[in-house]
Amino acid sequence: MLDGLDPEQREVALALNGPVCVLAGAGTGKTRAITHRIAYGVRAGILQPASVLAVTFTNRAAGEMRGRLRELGAGGVQARTFHSAALRQLQFFWPKAVGGDLPRLLERKVQLVAEAAARCRIRLDRNELRDVTGEIEWAKVTQTVPADYPAVVAKSVRDAPRDPAEIGQIYAMYEQLKRDRSVIDFEDVLLLTVGILQDRHDIADQIRRQYQHFVVDEYQDVSPLQQRLLDLWLGDRDNLCVVGDASQTIYSFTGATPDHLLNFRTRHPGATVVNLVRDYRSTPQVVHLANGLLGQARGRAAEHRLELISQRDPGPDPVYTEYADEPTEAEGTARRIRDLIAAGVPAGEIAVLYRINAQSEVYEQALADAGVPYQLRGAERFFERQEVREAGIALRGAARAGGNDSLLDDVEDLPAQVRAVLSTKGWTGQPPTGSGSVRDRWESLAALVRLAEDFARAKPGATLSDLVAELDERAAAQHAPTVQGVTLASLHAAKGLEWDAVFLVGLTEGMMPITYAKTDEQVEEERRLLYVGVTRARLHLTLSWALSRSPGGRASRRPSHFLKGLRPGSGTLGATGSGGYGSASFERGGGAGRRKPRGPVLCRVCGATLTEAGAMKLMRCEDCPSDMDEALYERLRDWRSDQARELGQPAYCVFTDKTLMAIAERVPSTGGELSSISGVGARKLDRFGDEVLAICAGGVGGAGDEES
Repeated sequence: MLDGLDPEQREVALALNGPVCVLAGAGTGKTRAITHRIAYGVRAGILQPASVLAVTFTNRAAGEMRGRLRELGAGGVQARTFHSAALRQLQFFWPKAVGGDLPRLLERKVQLVAEAAARCRIRLDRNELRDVTGEIEWAKVTQTVPADYPAVVAKSVRDAPRDPAEIGQIYAMYEQLKRDRSVIDFEDVLLLTVGILQDRHDIADQIRRQYQHFVVDEYQDVSPLQQRLLDLWLGDRDNLCVVGDASQTIYSFTGATPDHLLNFRTRHPGATVVNLVRDYRSTPQVVHLANGLLGQARGRAAEHRLELISQRDPGPDPVYTEYADEPTEAEGTARRIRDLIAAGVPAGEIAVLYRINAQSEVYEQALADAGVPYQLRGAERFFERQEVREAGIALRGAARAGGNDSLLDDVEDLPAQVRAVLSTKGWTGQPPTGSGSVRDRWESLAALVRLAEDFARAKPGATLSDLVAELDERAAAQHAPTVQGVTLASLHAAKGLEWDAVFLVGLTEGMMPITYAKTDEQVEEERRLLYVGVTRARLHLTLSWALSRSPGGRASRRPSHFLKGLRPGSGTLGATGSGGYGSASFERGGGAGRRKPRGPVLCRVCGATLTEAGAMKLMRCEDCPSDMDEALYERLRDWRSDQARELGQPAYCVFTDKTLMAIAERVPSTGGELSSISGVGARKLDRFGDEVLAICAGGVGGAGDEES
């Protein structure tokens, strides 16, 4: 049972009595250490399986722990989330402690919060409703009652999504409605279990006789309410093993706090403390950067940081890339990803990580244009988000109404029209303070406003109807079946995951750290969020930023100050304790994969300069006459559908609609003519060129067709 454990993991496995604190850095095998500890205790006869309760924070993590324990011969051990363990106890003891049946568990509290707000005559839109619901959850896990909520928020640095007095009023009404209807929510599961264990010593004693040993994973994420429940489970005993890393505390907005982990040795002076610092996940180059990032951290969590030591062979240096603008950054990232896939890295082992979900759209588009399959984790596709769909409906309605829409009175240019329409959906000239879904909604709408501005610059005479058509086309290109592809995710959603190659994008001041991180502690949590992103990478790591938002914009942005002293040219590297891996490469505009600078692209019909990507692909203005062979276009679409089905990929990964249109307009007869069309690179020319040329020559493009 101890074979294969490193010295520190073995120390954890052998520490079976008394308080144990395991400080485990990213990738150091903490789950392996604690499961082997439990299994060793069971196999050695020191622990009885039914007397051990292991708790963690997600059903996925609990399931993984149960699976490992079964494989190690300790299948009788309970491995659950805090809520799952508390709910089982509540269901069992409720008839004895209270009488009758346990009140019905409310699966989703949003509808009841909405009713509570309505009774208080407070109107909440969909996003405010979600944020207020989150505030109620935060208040309950921090054991804040409705009457105290406004004062507690005032004393903290928390940004409430609405007036705290209003939220306190809604919170109180929500609790009243629950009592009236005999229902409880998930936070009540913990609160009621705590109440029963405090009031009924006989029940508390029965649980303590059942469970003699406790293990808590991800201890840096424990809330005050969860800690209170854990204290009651323990009683006056100290057979507790906690595992955590203060440097990975990134969920303080939910009530999580690393204080319990950092204070563990104060509460348990005789505790065994083991540091796991051997990183089995990442190369020395990635680990060196992670150490350097934390080496600049400040605050209490930083005082307890772990200096990781990679156990892997050396790999490629991290790549820092500076781009002129966001679309170029996305296109450069897509090219690098395509090169990695061509070199043998599976698409499912690659991730693009960003700070907020609204950043996904430009990467969805770039990957689609590059023919790279992708999947979003923890967020809807940009054009499938509720606020984006609602905005599309509003813009479509305004376009149909034309001059009859009073919203557009005295509004002349296209961007102003879009801003006027979207102002009815929550867009404002200034972003809302704080984070949460209201901010996410604003970011999505702001992305549409920016798109309208870019579209108007590219097509000065464009109308609202033209923009709606452009949005429809973009949305259609990205409505594809879920595939095993490159992961697009926010940094928060990436916690607990890992990939061979990670691209950390959009690393500018104002985005990392995010602009609403005002206090020192909020900024330090942003640094920890970036650290989590860095430590998701096993082998390849690329960090990038753009100097302006759109092509031709003023280069006023600066790379994140978190990278100062780490990226080349910004000072001395901040970490030297990882074997001296201090080199890194710095590139501008995409490095080796960058296309050579070229002059302006001119419309082949009217000669005007083209600036919009779709127009450049067609080599003509969107409103210039098309000489497309419609029958050829349909044959190409049918062929593309067959190819996509055979490859098990969405159609856009073969060729996008715009590329097919360009082929049908120019009807290439040679490989050189075909490769000159944007979207037909060397890889696609080699893979599909013969069949496409056969279709252009009048064939049907099947596998059995002869080459023309």
